[in-house]
Amino acid sequence: MAESKLEKQKPDILEQEIVAQSRLFKIEQLQLRFSNGEERTYERMRGSGRGAVMVVACPDPEHFYLVREYCAGTHDYQLGFPKGLIDPGEDALMAANRELKEEIGFGARRFITLKSLALAPGYFNATMHIVLALDLYEEHLTGDEPEPLELTRWPRHRITELLQQADFTEARSVAALFLADAYLARNPDVFELTA
Repeated sequence: MAESKLEKQKPDILEQEIVAQSRLFKIEQLQLRFSNGEERTYERMRGSGRGAVMVVACPDPEHFYLVREYCAGTHDYQLGFPKGLIDPGEDALMAANRELKEEIGFGARRFITLKSLALAPGYFNATMHIVLALDLYEEHLTGDEPEPLELTRWPRHRITELLQQADFTEARSVAALFLADAYLARNPDVFELTA
C-alpha cells in the first residue's frame, strides 16, 4: 500500500466569508496562503458539519433494498440506496436506522460502517457515511419525502445488471454497492451472526 512520505502543510486561511446563501446552501470564499507564499481565492459550499448516511440494507444474504425517488438536480427519478442527513443529536448509525424506517419501512438491529466518503472535496465540505444494515425488522417512521418512495428488492447476483440501469447513476450509490458487495464477499458468515 502506498503511503505519503511527506505530510503537507495546510494553507493558512487569511480571510473567509459567506458570499452567497440560499435556504439549503452557503457559498464560502476563502483567501489562502500556501506554504510557498502563493495566495489564492477558493470558493466552497459550506456543509453543516454533521454529514449524511447512505444505507445498504440486506434483508437476507442474497438481496439488498433500493429506493427510487425524485432528484431535483437531474429532474428525474433515480434508483439508489436510502440516504439522508444526520440530524442534530444523532450519530451516523442512529441516522442510518431512522432513514431506513422513514424510507423503506424497516429498522436494523446491526450496522457495519463500511467507509466515510468525501463528496467533492475540492468544492464541498461534506461526508457521506456508507453503512451496511443487517437483521432487519419492520418499523415505519414518517419522513420528509413529498411522495412515497418506490422500494426495490434487488438480487446481489445481478449487480452487473444494476450498473447498466439507466436510472442507477448516482456515484455515491455505485460506491456503496461496490463497498457492500466486497465486504459481503470477504465476510460470508456475517449473516450467521444475525439473530
